[in-house]
Amino acid sequence: MKILLLGKNGQVGWELQRALAPLGELVALDRQGGQDLCGDLADIDALAATVRSLAPQVIVNAAAYTAVDKAESEPESALRINGEAPGVLAREAERLGAWLVHYSTDYVFDGSGEQPWREDAPTGPLSVYGRSKLAGERAIAASGAKALVLRTSWVYAARGGNFARTMLRLAGERDALRVIDDQVGAPTGAELIADVTAHLLRQVHTAADASTLAGVYHLTSAGETSWCDYARFVLQQAQARGVSLKAGPAQVEAIPTSAYPTPARRPLNSRLDTLKLRETFGLHLPHWQTGVARMLSEILD
Repeated sequence: MKILLLGKNGQVGWELQRALAPLGELVALDRQGGQDLCGDLADIDALAATVRSLAPQVIVNAAAYTAVDKAESEPESALRINGEAPGVLAREAERLGAWLVHYSTDYVFDGSGEQPWREDAPTGPLSVYGRSKLAGERAIAASGAKALVLRTSWVYAARGGNFARTMLRLAGERDALRVIDDQVGAPTGAELIADVTAHLLRQVHTAADASTLAGVYHLTSAGETSWCDYARFVLQQAQARGVSLKAGPAQVEAIPTSAYPTPARRPLNSRLDTLKLRETFGLHLPHWQTGVARMLSEILD
């Protein structure tokens, strides 16, 4: 299996380099590309030429425009990278008979209600970022390519910056923290996303009628939490490991989203129903606390 991975140095892309390597020949590119290859989703023509040159059997697109607030003032860039480029990749995949794996987001929904969103639920993005990601989904669907579109949420990794690191830093500096409590979702590790992706590709590669497996799937850790309770869990775990903090879990104050305005509106309900993924591919998704605790053990121990 020849795999082209885009976005190799992002949180998910970094883990995908590890998870996909055993599956076959892996060509992993970042935005800089290399050796006349283009991994920049903003350069659509060169991106298409790269796919044609490599002729992979699988394209895994872990690259994206992810600056949610900045997208409000850069809608053209967000749409080009998150909307148009995935469509180009999908059309090239369809021409080659290749599979495309693409990652999307809970931001395609409006965040209303309290029930987990199913794959077939009506979309209604609140932000430029959400609209650009939905445009990418629609472009892939219109291409006719064999694709796995994996919607996820609240992605973190031990490598690089993340919410947990920010909370630990602030708790070491301040006597109290104020954290949003009315946005609910499931923190999902990049490591889990990468491992599930590899599992899906193995099944697709060996299935008698793999085309029946194509479609949109929701992929998150099990369970749910608010950002406030997420912060409290992080600080509790840190204290249990002997980390000295000025603010502990009890000093985390819950605040509403309205008290922390941002350029882009965030969905309040980011719960995603993962039943389709679990039943189709025979997967068990671990609880969010398991993954976060493991990530904290990496950055704290």
